Amino acid sequence: MTAFPPATLDRAGIAARIPHQGAMCLLERLEDWDAQTIHCSTATHRDAANPLRTAAGLLAPCAIEYAAQAMALHGGLTAAPGQAPSAGYIASTRNVRLHRLHLHDAPAPLHLHAERLSGDAQQVMYAFRVLDGEGAAVAEGRAVVVLNTPLPAAS
Repeated sequence: MTAFPPATLDRAGIAARIPHQGAMCLLERLEDWDAQTIHCSTATHRDAANPLRTAAGLLAPCAIEYAAQAMALHGGLTAAPGQAPSAGYIASTRNVRLHRLHLHDAPAPLHLHAERLSGDAQQVMYAFRVLDGEGAAVAEGRAVVVLNTPLPAAS
């Protein structure tokens, strides 16, 4: 009998499936997913100790990292049973629209939606949307993630 990934996850379950650990695991809940889409939520953008926060606050471009973690989780959930998810790196973003200057003052929770548009064993393209707790758009765009690319060895 093959074990299927769960329909929802809490923060600990998410952290077990993505490379982001400790405070850098920004997602708190997997709401829903299928083979093409994922929906996660979080209120970590309101945390004064958020590791992405600067003296100016948590700037809107950080929404891309939130969406990227949802994409990483989607990759882990859709990996073949018994197969480790592929390591991935954002290669490019396109058509990114930011609808606010800061994230830290956005109504909680943030809702992260990603849809796999295309891909293969080397790269995958996602469209993403980030909405605030009242349903207003925070950020949207597309991202290409390159998979299975080892980092250069430190010299």
